[in-house]
Amino acid sequence: MWEIFLKTLPFFAVIGLGYWAGRTRFFTEEATAYLTKFVFYFALSAMLFRFSATLELGSVLDWNFVSAYLAATLAVYLMATAVAIFRKLSIAEAAVEAQCAVIGNVGFLGVPMLSLLLGQEAIGPVIMVLSVDLIFFGSLIVVLITGSRDGRMRPAILKTVALGLIKNPMIVSITLGLIWSSYALPMPQPVDEFLTLLGAAATPGALFAIGASLASKSAERLSAALWLSSVKLILHPAAVAIAALLIWPVEPFAAGVMIAAAALPVAGNVYILAQHYRVAPQRVSASILISTAASVVTVAAVIAWIGTL
Repeated sequence: MWEIFLKTLPFFAVIGLGYWAGRTRFFTEEATAYLTKFVFYFALSAMLFRFSATLELGSVLDWNFVSAYLAATLAVYLMATAVAIFRKLSIAEAAVEAQCAVIGNVGFLGVPMLSLLLGQEAIGPVIMVLSVDLIFFGSLIVVLITGSRDGRMRPAILKTVALGLIKNPMIVSITLGLIWSSYALPMPQPVDEFLTLLGAAATPGALFAIGASLASKSAERLSAALWLSSVKLILHPAAVAIAALLIWPVEPFAAGVMIAAAALPVAGNVYILAQHYRVAPQRVSASILISTAASVVTVAAVIAWIGTL
């Protein structure tokens, strides 16, 4: 456990450095927004494309893996939704809270950290988790919020969801990379070196951007945020572990990567959606702040545990 903690500490130290820079205004909110945009559209996209281009779709697409992760995550999602409705929250608020409960920071934190800590063979499982999060749950929250406001599901919602998926650079880069791989296209050395160089900026850039963005978050609505953080950091990986190890048995290493990805703190893009739709942004903000701080310990514990599988 201590050895794993020391290995994960540098990643969280960079997040801490970014937090300090944002908190002291050395890095303004505008600067953070532009750094995030650089990482999201260029550095992380280059990393994901290069990773995907080296994978074989047949070896990545494991339906047991997808079933285990999707079923476990959906179960936690429905539980969080039920608790929110029991507290007499609106459907839109329940959808946002459920998103906090299951969507981890796989893109900005999971891809760079897990590929370095667990090795290159972790890339395929991480990309599968990221794809399910973006395509299924990223679409679900839009449908629920928009549908609850309109009072019914209109065809226009599908257009909104489709445009959102098409415009997401992570989905585009993963898809293009897998297409490249499926045709067994050679990667010219200058292109490979360009992608390597640009992708190398993703890890420090993403971690620093996470920290700097946390500096502008508040810790209001602590009771709800503590509940959602606990669900995300404890219940979600526990449910995924049960599904991947007992219900839909997945190869142990891939199952371990899936569990580690499920243990990541609440993703920043949940806040972007909450802010865009003006649904409980402070609650989401506090959940991101608390879960990220607590994950310094919980993520190390989960990674140490999966090492025993």
